[in-house]
Amino acid sequence: MAIDPAVIGRILPGHEALAERGRLRFFAKAIGETDPLYFDVEAAKAAGHRDLPVPPTFLFCLEMEKPDPFVLLRELEIDVRNILHGEQAFEYHTLAYAGDTLAYASTVTDSYSKKGGALDFLVRNTDVTRDGELIARLTNTLVVRNPKAQK
Repeated sequence: MAIDPAVIGRILPGHEALAERGRLRFFAKAIGETDPLYFDVEAAKAAGHRDLPVPPTFLFCLEMEKPDPFVLLRELEIDVRNILHGEQAFEYHTLAYAGDTLAYASTVTDSYSKKGGALDFLVRNTDVTRDGELIARLTNTLVVRNPKAQK
């Protein structure tokens, strides 16, 4: 079953998330970051930052903290066993820092099919803001396999 294109423009429930220092340090270590400005507050301040900067892709981790991350999939009757993370893109406007509370607001921006309907694509943009200031726009593309489609 193809995703109904009427979903385009749908605004999803937003949420807020705190960029906490300990988690930022843990994430930086997990991705192999060695620059001390991601671990040491004094090094970050010496480099002109007000606190530890949020590593670029960590914004996606905080996005996953929304209260019900699968609400759209349920409403579209998409079986999570048939989805694949297709693409993730980040457009940065300014830095976020440890201690910031970031607001996430998502909108479905596209839906299309390929391979004769065997694959559907669902594109969502998420604006990340701090006190109304745009920090970044995240674009996420999910690939949905339609097991009943003809190949």
